[in-house]
Amino acid sequence: MYNRSCSLVNSQNSMLLLIDIQERLVPSVYCGDMLVFNVQRLITAANTLGTSVVVSEQYPEKLGPTVSGVSQILITGTKIFTKKSFSVCAVPEFSTYIEGEPATKIIICGIELHVCVLQSAFDLMLLGKEVVIITDACACRFRNDYEMALRRLESAGATLTTTETIMFEWCESAAHTAFRTISKLAKERLN
Repeated sequence: MYNRSCSLVNSQNSMLLLIDIQERLVPSVYCGDMLVFNVQRLITAANTLGTSVVVSEQYPEKLGPTVSGVSQILITGTKIFTKKSFSVCAVPEFSTYIEGEPATKIIICGIELHVCVLQSAFDLMLLGKEVVIITDACACRFRNDYEMALRRLESAGATLTTTETIMFEWCESAAHTAFRTISKLAKERLN
């Protein structure tokens, strides 16, 4: 056994948080289909490796539920928190849940990066969680908002990475029983 860097994520010390990947939001963001594709791969990897997944939905009465391509692969019992606030941390039930969650690293993907994702990330950092933003699984309507949000998040201490990087960090080794599944997910391409 070797000493693995504490900067690396593993499947047991992290939680995947999907923020507002909803029917009326996905079509309005830049590269929405790529976002959904990467979120699907992240959920499949998380389910395979036993990483918990939590979902937020912004005002679903107006913006619709989580898109079907994502909701269909969530395991039964996945926690879904509805909100009207931009930060999911403003939802008392979520705050109670996250305080009891043993995961120290919160892996975040979702919409819109410069609003709900950013505000949730900042509040999670205030709660003492390490935040990892999956850059190819987050989106905004406008490219400038996306770029500025990433700069602001990184300067505040969030880690920026990609879908493939996180999947392989969760897996840790080619000797892992899930390696073939993770490797296959990494090779998938959006048509």
